[in-house]
Amino acid sequence: MYYISGFYKFIKISDIKKNKNVMQVYFMNNGIRGSIIISREGINGTISAKKKILNNAINKIKKTFNFSTFDNINLSKCSYQPFHRGKVKIKKEVVPMGIKIAKRKFKNHVDPVKWNKLIRDKNTFLLDVRKPFEYKVGTFKKSINPNVNNFREFPTYLKNLNKEKTIAMFCTGGIRCEKASTFLEKKGFKNVFQLKGGIINYLKKIKKEKSLWRGECYVFDNRVSIRHGLTPGSFSMCSGCRKPISFKDKKSKKYEEGVSCPNCHDHLKPSQKERFRMRQKQINLAKKLGKKHIFQKEF
Repeated sequence: MYYISGFYKFIKISDIKKNKNVMQVYFMNNGIRGSIIISREGINGTISAKKKILNNAINKIKKTFNFSTFDNINLSKCSYQPFHRGKVKIKKEVVPMGIKIAKRKFKNHVDPVKWNKLIRDKNTFLLDVRKPFEYKVGTFKKSINPNVNNFREFPTYLKNLNKEKTIAMFCTGGIRCEKASTFLEKKGFKNVFQLKGGIINYLKKIKKEKSLWRGECYVFDNRVSIRHGLTPGSFSMCSGCRKPISFKDKKSKKYEEGVSCPNCHDHLKPSQKERFRMRQKQINLAKKLGKKHIFQKEF
């Protein structure tokens, strides 16, 4: 069994290149997979390994970057390794919105149990701050998605919201909401709340019969999506456009395994489709011979 931990921490980080190299070597030597983003403002990541190895890696991160607790951390598990490799990246921001985090307001973080009451209120504006393709996989009932593909465009949408409304926002693990809520507070919004720990925390703590969540939650690894209880979901990944696809999508005439789906079929060039078909042919041949291939997922 593999354990997956998603986390973030807003903290001033120095010696970025040195610490990046330290963590990259540690990942390689200990078989840690997943990714970490390091910036001057903090750290954001999702990594996976066997339980003891993962616990050691979490402690190594805290020690390397000199802090004792994460702003948020979640844990789930999977029967296979959900990442292909381990990566440590340096970026200007942990989430590229062009917004700097100053002082965070934990009192505006709403626990999953209290969240249901908040979003049932007809005066609450429920905002899904994730990307459109994530929104399509699943979301809360009556939520609004800005339909923004680039997070740097997000502030343009946010500044046009009604300041008199109570705004409740959510994302996968909480970090995108940290950025968005900071922006709104700087613009004079008074009643801004976010789901504590994000969707993952909600699906872990709230039973399906009491849940206001509809569908599944997209995750950025080979599980593709997760359900209540953080069990792997039913979605797959299109090899053509790298977007999640459902069972319904696979029944479409525009779906071709390893090549295209209804989202990308009409946009791919014939040369791209032919290249993808050759790739899928290699995968099928390797499976038939019982061999591994470079596109192997470790189920």
